[in-house]
Amino acid sequence: MTAARGTRAFRALAAAVALASGAGACGVAAAESVTTRPSLVVGVYPDQPGLGMRTPGGGYEGFDVDIAREVARRLGVPAGRLMFRPVASADREALLERGAVDMVVASYSITPERKTRVTFAGPYYVAHQDILVPASERVRGLRDLKGKRLCEVEGSVSYRRVREEKGVPVVPGRARGYAQCLAMLSSGQLDAVSTDDLILAGLAAQAARTGGPKLRIAGTPFSDEPYGIGLRRDDVDGCEAVNKAITAMYQDGTVERLLGRWFGPVGLHYTRTVPQFEGCDEPTPPVSDAGGVPFPGQ
Repeated sequence: MTAARGTRAFRALAAAVALASGAGACGVAAAESVTTRPSLVVGVYPDQPGLGMRTPGGGYEGFDVDIAREVARRLGVPAGRLMFRPVASADREALLERGAVDMVVASYSITPERKTRVTFAGPYYVAHQDILVPASERVRGLRDLKGKRLCEVEGSVSYRRVREEKGVPVVPGRARGYAQCLAMLSSGQLDAVSTDDLILAGLAAQAARTGGPKLRIAGTPFSDEPYGIGLRRDDVDGCEAVNKAITAMYQDGTVERLLGRWFGPVGLHYTRTVPQFEGCDEPTPPVSDAGGVPFPGQ
């Protein structure tokens, strides 16, 4: 069977299952939960080294991708019924809302604003925003970024957190994603990249593997970024099942093994204990204009 025919067959099977589930009197809520689906489509990044990367053969690899595979397996979904779809920072909520993906595992920080549109399981890891620079750069903390060219990725507010929330006058270097940030940093078009430390560790490891410039993480974290698994709004059953899977993955050493595999070579000091879960209660009501909107994470 060709890859195209296999994909069409998979989609036909998923559609038939969805129609059959929706035909029952009990219906819609059960059909939309990841706990009742015999197949899953998971949104992952295609261009973040160490987290989610599309391989030359058309597959995906990285820490987030492995987390998604493990969660799916523990939900009873076999590897042959798991498909990945590329996502960008700016379209994760919309893809979940449209049903284009069943879950998103893409360094997806849990925030009050996002919880108005998405149900989050986890977090499966708590990262921290930090700074990546060439080893020769004398940058030790946020204030050293004054006047520096800092990467700004569409759909992510890591740049805004530095410039607006922290008040550091940096110069934007716009990029479509963090793989482009790495290319610009390596070529001297940027002075620094600031985002979650897992992303930075993945970029540093990628540079080392490809013979790029030696990079270092400043080691001065200034935010907490709880990475959640995005589910469709109101999928409480799915959230509870995924949280159970995440807990088991910490208890049996799976998460620590995956962290070591993807980030151990760059010396990142990662957390080995189960994060405090956000809870699977009803979604947060929309944030009012009067209350302001907090900075969403990566």
